[in-house]
Amino acid sequence: MPMKRRPGMTIPEFREYYETKHRLIGEKYLKGYASKYMRRFTNPTVDRDGELRDPEYDVFLEIWYPDQETMQACGNTLSAPEAQREIREDEENVFDTRVMRSYVVDECVSDLN
Repeated sequence: MPMKRRPGMTIPEFREYYETKHRLIGEKYLKGYASKYMRRFTNPTVDRDGELRDPEYDVFLEIWYPDQETMQACGNTLSAPEAQREIREDEENVFDTRVMRSYVVDECVSDLN
């Protein structure tokens, strides 16, 4: 899930909030379902034109489940009104929710040996 920080929030503020507050909400609801809850934070880099720019997204969230059934069970838990309220209220503090996207992905790995 690619996510962008809330407008006006610096990169250090975003990472601090995510790792000390929002992450804990995720762990609360994912515990017992997800086998991995990973955040991959992006860093500004120099583009091809030589300009240093912020990445389009600040973090890529990965949630791994052991199987489809467990993912659906977690989805049911996350759909409960109290979970939705807690998650959505906190998302407003940290993310630009207008550009949040979710995907289910298939993983393909090349054997380079």
